[in-house]
Amino acid sequence: MYVERPSRLPGAVVWRNTPAGAGAGRVLPDGCMDLLWHGDRLLVAGPDTRAYATDGAPGGWTGVRFGPGTAPALLGVPAHELRDRRVALADLWPAAEVRRLTALVRAAAAPAGALDELALRLAADAPPPDPLLGHLVTALDAGRPVAATAGELGLGARQLHRRSLAAFGYGPKTLARVLRLQRALRLARQGVPFAETAARTGFADQAHLSRDVKELAGVPLRRLLG
Repeated sequence: MYVERPSRLPGAVVWRNTPAGAGAGRVLPDGCMDLLWHGDRLLVAGPDTRAYATDGAPGGWTGVRFGPGTAPALLGVPAHELRDRRVALADLWPAAEVRRLTALVRAAAAPAGALDELALRLAADAPPPDPLLGHLVTALDAGRPVAATAGELGLGARQLHRRSLAAFGYGPKTLARVLRLQRALRLARQGVPFAETAARTGFADQAHLSRDVKELAGVPLRRLLG
């Protein structure tokens, strides 16, 4: 069972997932990065460019999902270095610090609350989010073209791509694709017909939507929603 709630850190979400049974799962690209707790370990989930297949390991997962572009400043690691990866926090930070944080989460009444508190501490010690990147996410999530958005932000294509790699793990065109996929899935899960979903979320047609879902999620749209 999967449940989530807003984090005390603006723009983030705290979540728990306790699989009902054994078997691999599927995590879809969403432009975000997560701080994870699983098997008595702290891990970091980097930004995905395609569906990430979980290994079906027993036990529950708990995490804080940071909004697109916000995690690298908190974790001190450019997003592109973690693209399509799940890594132990001990591989990124000093071992002594990770042991201390692991002990705090282990001793907490609820790992979700401990991770939420950790996210707040990280944000307090990090520089404020880049408002330009926030505007970029808002514009692309609204379906604005990448080139037009870059012009509105006063950035050249190369500069925007470089900053996007560090913040999101990939360029703005991939980010726009991922955000469009999530918009389409939200509508489709509400029962909106696929052809209307495609039209409302910026796809050329239903076939275009189907191709993108298959490429990014790894399975056809009907199976994904099934």
